[in-house]
Amino acid sequence: MAKILIIEDDLTFSQILEVFLNKHGFEPYAVNEVRKSFALIEQQNFDLLLIDYRLPDGTGLDVLSYLRERGLIQPTIIMTSFNDVKTAVKSIQLGAFDYITKPVNPDELLMIIKNALEKKEGNESVSSIEHTDAIKGKSPIADKLYEHINLVAPTDMTVVIQGESGTGKEYAARALHMQSKRKNKPFVAIDCGALSKDLAASELFGHVKGAFTGALNDKKGQFEAADGGTLFLDEVGNLSYEVQVKLLRALQERIIQPLGSTKTKKVDVRIITATNDDLKTSVGNGTFREDLYHRLNEFKIQLPALRDRGKDLELFILHFIKLSNTELNRNVREVAPQAKELLLQYDWPGNLRELKNVIKRMVLLTPNETADVDSLPEEMIIAINQSPKATGSDLKAINEVNEKALIIETLVKVKYNKSKAAKLLNIDRKTLYSKMERYEIE
Repeated sequence: MAKILIIEDDLTFSQILEVFLNKHGFEPYAVNEVRKSFALIEQQNFDLLLIDYRLPDGTGLDVLSYLRERGLIQPTIIMTSFNDVKTAVKSIQLGAFDYITKPVNPDELLMIIKNALEKKEGNESVSSIEHTDAIKGKSPIADKLYEHINLVAPTDMTVVIQGESGTGKEYAARALHMQSKRKNKPFVAIDCGALSKDLAASELFGHVKGAFTGALNDKKGQFEAADGGTLFLDEVGNLSYEVQVKLLRALQERIIQPLGSTKTKKVDVRIITATNDDLKTSVGNGTFREDLYHRLNEFKIQLPALRDRGKDLELFILHFIKLSNTELNRNVREVAPQAKELLLQYDWPGNLRELKNVIKRMVLLTPNETADVDSLPEEMIIAINQSPKATGSDLKAINEVNEKALIIETLVKVKYNKSKAAKLLNIDRKTLYSKMERYEIE
C-alpha cells in the first residue's frame, strides 16, 4: 500500500483527498504547513507527495528544494489553483513529477499518481534500456541531431547533451548507448540534481561499512553498476566541487575509490552527461572545474526546443495519442481543428515532457474518437491567449487580437456553451456568432 503525504492548507479539500486516496487503496497522511511536512518527512518514508503550491508558511517549491538538498527522490505532484504555467515548469525543473490545477479532476489525479508510482518502481531497475517514448522527428533540425548521434555513438568519446528541461536528454543518451559497442552492457542513469552533497560521492563511487554515520553495509556505486556500459549523469553541473575532483580522477585514470576504503577499483565506463545550462557559464563563475569540463566535452549535442521543431510537433502529438490510447484503453483517433490549432500555437516551455502529459490528459478526458478543446488544460489556453500576438501601433489590430483571445478563453471556461459565453461577455448570441465567424473560431 503506497504511503502518500498530502500537504494542503484547505482542510476540507485535504479531507476529500484523504477519503479519495483511501478508497483507491492508498495510505494518506495530511499536514497543512511546510514546516510540519519537513518533520513528517524526517520521521517516515513516503512513496509520493501531493503538495499544494500556496501554503501558509511557504510554497510547494520550498518542499521540493528541501527534498533535493537531502537527496530524497520521492515522486511529487504540485497542486495549484493559480493557472501559472511558469510555476508548474519551475516545479518540474526542481524535480516534481507533474502538476495539476484546481479544481482537481479525480480521474486525472488518479492517472498522475499511478504514473508517478510506476515511474518510481521503474527507476529501481537502473539498467533498463527500454524507452517507450522513442520517436524520431523528420524536420531538418531533427535530421542534424540524429546525424550527430549516429556519428558519435560508435565511439567511446564522452558526450555533453545540452537542452531545455523536457527536450529528451535521457532518450538521446539511451540512443547513443544502443548504437554503441556497449549496447549489451548496463545503461545507468543518475539525476545529479537530486543528489545531496553528502550522498553524491557514495552514490557514484560506493562506500564501505562504517565510512560514515548510517553506512551499515558496503555499497556498490553506480560506476561499478555501469561497468562495461554507459553512465548517464543528468544535470552534472549540480555536483559539488569535491565530487567533481573525484569524477575527474575516475575519468582520467579509470579507477574509483569507495568512501572509507583504501583500495581502488578499475572501471570501464563511457560517460554521457546532460545539462539545462551551458557549463561554460558555470566554469566562468567558478562552480564547475574547467579541466573536468574539457574532459567531459569531447563532443556536444544540442537538443532543440519543441517550439523550434516545426512539423515534428504534429508527429509527436499523434505518437503520444497512440501511447496514451494503449495505456488508458481509449480510442482517440484525431484532435478537433480548434484544439489542434491551440496545440500548435502553444510555446511548450516544458517541451516533450509537457506535451506527453497534456496529450495523456486529453485522451483520458475524451470518451469518443475526437479530442476537443474542453480536454485541454485551462492554464495552457490562458497562456496562449495572454501571449502577445500583435505588434506595432495598429490599435484596431491589437484590439481584435485581444477580443479573439477573450472570446476563446470564455468559450473554454463554459465548455463552448454559446449562450453562457454570450452572457459572460455581455453580448447577444447573434453578435457572438458573428464574431466567431469573423475570427474563424470553430
